[in-house]
Amino acid sequence: MQRYLDGEADTVAAGESLGKAMRGGVVVYLDGQLGAGKTTFCRGVLRAFGYAGPVKSPTYTLVEAYEDLVWATEPPELKTVSVYHFDLYRLGDPEELEYMGIRDYFNDDAVCLIEWPQRGRGFLPSADIMVSIEAQGAGRIIAARGETLRGQKILAQLSEYETD
Repeated sequence: MQRYLDGEADTVAAGESLGKAMRGGVVVYLDGQLGAGKTTFCRGVLRAFGYAGPVKSPTYTLVEAYEDLVWATEPPELKTVSVYHFDLYRLGDPEELEYMGIRDYFNDDAVCLIEWPQRGRGFLPSADIMVSIEAQGAGRIIAARGETLRGQKILAQLSEYETD
């Protein structure tokens, strides 16, 4: 999947679409330069789970937890989900992730959004979905690629959702 996003609203909408297509735990790597729109995209994913509050980049805290959000499932039933937003830009050593208990965040009921994943190499699980955001003109180009069968299924659902 690749498309042009005209601005902030389009970036949030793209994230929300991806969030709505998710079922079960998923790891999403976010790649892009500073200011490309990674955190804005994460805001959209969080909106898919009913979160309407402010979303800030956890640059200094490394992780921001959004817990007990509602995961709409098919058939309709309510299930809670935790969304963890990581920003590893200021990570000094990937081993620091081990000290913060990084493995505890990744489970079948969690969505993990990871900015700057290359800085945690060796301590992070593999991505289910790789999202790349690149500035282009007044907007940005977003590309998403399924890295696992789970990620490919989510992106296939996203394609179906967007054509409905």
